[in-house]
Amino acid sequence: MSSENNQNNSKVEVGFIWRITDDVLRDAFKKNEVGDVVLPFVVIRRLDCILEKVNDKVRNAYNKFYDKVAEEKLDPILRKSAGGLRFYNTSKHTLISLKDDPRNIEINFNNYLNGFNPEVRDILENFQFDKIIARLIKNKLLYEMIDAICKINLNLDQIDNHGMGYVFEEIIRISNEQSNETAGEHFTPRDVIALMNAIVFAPEKEELSQPGIIRTIYDPACGTGGMVNLGKKYVEDVLFANNTQKPVIRTYGQELNEQSFAIAKSEALITGEEANNIKHGNSFSEDHFVGKHFHYMMANPPYGVTWKKDLNFIKNEALNPAGRFYAGLPRTSDGQLLFLQHMLSKMEREGSRIGVVTNGSPLFTGDAGSGESEIRKWIIENDWLDCIVALPKDLFYNTGINTYIWFLTNKKQAHRKGKVQLINAAANIEKGTNGSKKVEHLFANPEKKSLGNKRNKIEDNYIQNITDIYTSFEEGDYCKIFDNEHFGYYQLTIEQPLKDDNGEKVTDKKGTPKPDSKKRDKENVPLNADIETHFANEVLPHVPEAWIDFDKTRIGYEINFTKYFYQYKGLDSSETIKGEIVNLEKDITQLLNQLLS
Repeated sequence: MSSENNQNNSKVEVGFIWRITDDVLRDAFKKNEVGDVVLPFVVIRRLDCILEKVNDKVRNAYNKFYDKVAEEKLDPILRKSAGGLRFYNTSKHTLISLKDDPRNIEINFNNYLNGFNPEVRDILENFQFDKIIARLIKNKLLYEMIDAICKINLNLDQIDNHGMGYVFEEIIRISNEQSNETAGEHFTPRDVIALMNAIVFAPEKEELSQPGIIRTIYDPACGTGGMVNLGKKYVEDVLFANNTQKPVIRTYGQELNEQSFAIAKSEALITGEEANNIKHGNSFSEDHFVGKHFHYMMANPPYGVTWKKDLNFIKNEALNPAGRFYAGLPRTSDGQLLFLQHMLSKMEREGSRIGVVTNGSPLFTGDAGSGESEIRKWIIENDWLDCIVALPKDLFYNTGINTYIWFLTNKKQAHRKGKVQLINAAANIEKGTNGSKKVEHLFANPEKKSLGNKRNKIEDNYIQNITDIYTSFEEGDYCKIFDNEHFGYYQLTIEQPLKDDNGEKVTDKKGTPKPDSKKRDKENVPLNADIETHFANEVLPHVPEAWIDFDKTRIGYEINFTKYFYQYKGLDSSETIKGEIVNLEKDITQLLNQLLS
């Protein structure tokens, strides 16, 4: 099936699911709880459909060996009887056969669930499925829910794994809209992931073409697993679409949210990945991949989320020169730069490439000497920052703020070493005159239908354009290239003399003028500038008695994206302003007429 058909099928299935749940669950569950019921049932139905063809073989193998071999030896036998699938069910039931005995639906359903292998049972536990079942039984709805979910065909010949990902995402998005939660905390729009993949893997095809190559992809805030799954799919179906020999890509992830973790692990099982590579827990305080390194890493960590509850743990690790956070700690209200450090600590020595989505805060928040500035300094001075792409606005479901993708690597190509590339894919133009101005993005088109805050989409042709700008590595209207030290600056402390009531300088015992703390000021000087020359030309003409307190000099780093791409726009002509006023008067008159009619 084509991806377009998959997308269409997934949308049909999601609509069907919500119509069913409206009929079955409406009186027993609140709107914001429906997703909690639907998601685990969709997972079970998907597994149930895939197992249809192998159930008899699995049950025969189980009956033959369950009392003859140890439990750890039984699992590989049952996997083999399931045709190599990483999941199976040893019970005599299926979801459809459960309907044949309505009186014993509760007992039989529990037997059916207990027949799944341990990984599936772990997934259901993270969905807190036992509580859901208890409420369904209490409201006498278990049979109705099973009957409803069985009407949906989730066989692989109806919807492939790519389309199934859309089903999960759409259910989460709708569910979170109904509960006023942020869907974007659980998954990232696929056009953003597609752009990230295109740039992360842009220079990698030759290396990935080597015979017997095995590579790893990791996401420390993996949500439902979309980034690692689509990263693997990009390598297999785009980079090596016409190759019979493809590299082996293994996916890894960690997720804090139980529901998202359960979905990510479900997808890993269904797609043949090692489900135990998806871990549940806090990546900061419960790093399940200590000592593990990865070739590719991608993440969209939460913006502006506090890490206060992990403060003691992270502070202690930051004292260790070999720890993840030794470079510096950002303010506790935002952990984005902690995720960046966490990922950089897991780079392979032979080389890794990283893509991380952030808001604007990690670019410039924090003065010289602050944790944020020290982290930027550490990244740039180690020559790991390769490129930053400013994204068009309104791409995400839960925010319309400015967003960026940082690309980092410890294996820069020779012509990129010592440099950082900035790409302004947020560029737009104004069209129209006389009050009918319209802003159009140069690298995105409006969505046909807004989904939350997502009003724009980076189409494939724009992804190609941005990738071409990246690979060509040439300055232009939407691309700037700077030496690493361009982003660094000396922050000077400028002092002026303290004076008494008579206007005389106050001195210490050595006759040195004392500084007036009320007049103390800061002056930022680029690293590649001469401090004394700058001070003589830019400071002394305005405050002739000033001096620099060199003991307080600090080095800072910031990336002022807006400044680098700023273009002066002249004032509108009087004709244009007049036209806007006329149009505004017309609008007001029309509104008044409507109110009075």
